[in-house]
Order: sequence, then structure tokens, then C-alpha cells
Amino acid sequence: MEFRWLKQDSAAEAIVVFGGWAVGPEVFWHLDGPQDVLFASDYTRLDAELPDLSGYGRVSLLAWSFGVASYAHWQQGRPDPFARKVAVNGSLQPVNRSAGIPPAVFRRTVETLSLESYQQFLARVFGAPQEAEALDVEARRAELLAVERRGDAPQMRFSRVWISSGDKIFPPANLARAWAGQNVSHLDAPHAPFDRFAQWEELF
Repeated sequence: MEFRWLKQDSAAEAIVVFGGWAVGPEVFWHLDGPQDVLFASDYTRLDAELPDLSGYGRVSLLAWSFGVASYAHWQQGRPDPFARKVAVNGSLQPVNRSAGIPPAVFRRTVETLSLESYQQFLARVFGAPQEAEALDVEARRAELLAVERRGDAPQMRFSRVWISSGDKIFPPANLARAWAGQNVSHLDAPHAPFDRFAQWEELF
């Protein structure tokens, strides 16, 4: 795992984003706001540490897709710096028949991963075909296997949970079961819903 700054302007608040699998920070670049933004990616290993965020008045978390379970695993045994946490279209049980991605679907993704299947995946993520992207197939397959091997993440509460009705990656009914009893907001959008927002703050 690695952390890198997308924006660092000595703001009063920092947002730490645990992104999704094999989708870069580009989906967030249009979001506006005064906050500094730190992006986490590659969940093959969860041994990276946050930079010193003690200078910020508030630190918030946004976790998307496999970033939700990966964050919860990463947070275990570490001090929790986050004043508020948002989960977007992800589950603490990432590979699960009733609360995550069904295991058979996940297995097929792992076993058939190729440049061609990745383009199909991106089309499902965004709800429309995407421009061709490069992919390190073996590295991303290893990341998927690491997510599967880690299994269910520790239970935790998020201040807000978003579920997209048009999610073709995590079945919305599974996410509704996974987050029953938490503060859920529903959205008419695909798995990557961020183009429905203009400001970071709208997600919180």
C-alpha cells in the first residue's frame, strides 16, 4: 500500500481516501474544496503508515469499494485519527455471497483477468465504456488475492454509507444487508458515483 498527496496546501482539514481496486485517483480530481487530500492505493500489503497529520484541525476518511474493507483491516491496532468516516459502495465483507461480491463472481474476475476483461470491468464501474487503460495484470491479480485472503474486516461504524442503485460491482441488495442499521444514503449512480458530486463535503 502507498499513500500519496493529491493536494497539499496546508489546509485546516485533510481527507484520506482509500480508493478502489485498479482505479486511480482520477475519479476524484474534479471534486473541489479547501481540504488537503491524501490517496491510498494498492492493498496487496497493508503496512504503510500515514504521514504526520497532527497539524490538521480535522481528518476525515473516504473509503470506496475494496478500500472499505482494506481500510478497516489497516486501522486495526493503529490509533484512529478520523473524526468522520464515509464508506462508498463497499463492504466490510468484501467477498461474501450475501454482503459483498459473490465468491463465484470474484473468482471469475481473478481467473480471467486480462486487459480485455479489465476494460469490461471499467465499463461496469462507470456505467459506460472507458478509454483503454494499461494494467499490470499480475500485480492487480495479486492484490485481489490479498483482499480475498484477508477476508472479513473488523466491524466498525461509519458516519455515512453511500449505496448506488446502479452498482454492477457490489450488488446493492448485498450492500443494504451489509450496512443494515447504519446511516445509509442511496444514490442513483454506478459503482463510481463521484461525478454526481462537485464538492468533497457533499460526500460527508
